[in-house]
Amino acid sequence: MSEQEQTGAAGSKMWSGRFREPLNKQFEAWQRSFPFDYRLIETEISASIAHTRGIQAAGVLTPEEGDRMVAGLNAISGLGVSKATLDDPDATFATSAKQAEDVHHFVELELTREIGDLALKLHTGRSRNEQIATDMRLYVSDSIELLCEGMRRWCMALIRLAEAAGENVMPSYTHLQRAEPVLVAHWLLCYVAMIERDISRLRDCQDRLRFSPLGSGAIAGATLALDRDIAARVLDFKGPTLNSMDATSDRDFAIEFTQALSVFGLHVSRFAEELTLFSTAEFGFLELPEAFSTGSSAMPQKKNPDLTELLRGKSAALIGSATALTVLLKGLPLAYNKDLQEGQIHVFEATETALGIFDVIGDFTDALKFRYDRMRIAATTGYLNAMAAATYLSSKGVPFRKAHEVVGNAVRLGLESGRELNDLKLEELCALSDAFAEDFFDAITLEATLDCHDVIGGTARTRVAEALAAAKHRLGDNS
Repeated sequence: MSEQEQTGAAGSKMWSGRFREPLNKQFEAWQRSFPFDYRLIETEISASIAHTRGIQAAGVLTPEEGDRMVAGLNAISGLGVSKATLDDPDATFATSAKQAEDVHHFVELELTREIGDLALKLHTGRSRNEQIATDMRLYVSDSIELLCEGMRRWCMALIRLAEAAGENVMPSYTHLQRAEPVLVAHWLLCYVAMIERDISRLRDCQDRLRFSPLGSGAIAGATLALDRDIAARVLDFKGPTLNSMDATSDRDFAIEFTQALSVFGLHVSRFAEELTLFSTAEFGFLELPEAFSTGSSAMPQKKNPDLTELLRGKSAALIGSATALTVLLKGLPLAYNKDLQEGQIHVFEATETALGIFDVIGDFTDALKFRYDRMRIAATTGYLNAMAAATYLSSKGVPFRKAHEVVGNAVRLGLESGRELNDLKLEELCALSDAFAEDFFDAITLEATLDCHDVIGGTARTRVAEALAAAKHRLGDNS
């Protein structure tokens, strides 16, 4: 088919019959979505194959026409269209890409090039409103698979780092003040717990979105007697959506998706912020990997934490995408409105920002080197065993509120004399409470201070070892 014939058949606008005046050229370029919704080509093809089987069952297509339609759609799926190739004049799809108003138009143009006028039957019984709703559900579901795998890989990098840390210790913090000693592995597993919740949120979103809008028409339902279960089965969805107006206007799944990624961004940012702090000379807990750092153009001695700072910045982009999408939707009347076209951009940007994080964060985590000597000094000075000391008195029958006060007095004595609790004399302690005995000093060693937290989720050494093994099992690494 010649370009002129193609333009005459399917190259005009998909809605042009009612119009007599051409579009303003600037508006035409401005309102096109194909420059960004080309990302949906594969999902548009999948949805179109599902619709093909639906209209075939309804008698619109013969079995032979249905097979030919599906073969043509599968041929398009191998085009490899990307942002870099959209304006390639030598690409086989260059003419379609230039003419296409949106991804639906592009696929129709390319299908017409593949199989001729039979392609024009594909739009029977459907609307772009249901198409884009289906495409976006498929895109988000596919993206969740990639993102959950990226999160799993990062969790495994954190677990490897935790295993390598062994029984090395660090101070934990509340109010950014040293609180109690914990195992480095315990701290790292905190981030594993966060990311596992992120995976869970994405899976919840995926479970809710797997219903097919196909057959919903523009707003009121298809005008053909379609068996909507057919398309749902082809797409491996749980079933058709229950209300056509909701199906074409619903973007709850996109909001849930971007909001889940914004929470993931918060977790990444907190991790990045702690590493940024820990790498400063004031903390000295961490030596930044040179492969993920840059220097200063003015100060030769500098090694800057560019990766962690950029992670904090990327988290802002994720939060921004979720916020923009929520604001875009908050005042829309039912059902489809062109505003929803802009919502696609925020979903794409959030997905690509998060996937970009996974390109670097795993290797960066594997390259981290902690200065365990500095961490240990920080964890064994500053009265971080005070809680263990109060627990000791409590185990001797002293009410905890009283034990807290007694140990506070002991800390004050240590501060005034420049000594840690371990260095105070037994007779000095007994002057504060007759519950103190010689075994007190064994109860406030570093090991005892760790192991007194012997509960599920605590930093006791055996509990952390169990938690590491359990996390590896949950995340699918049984090595």
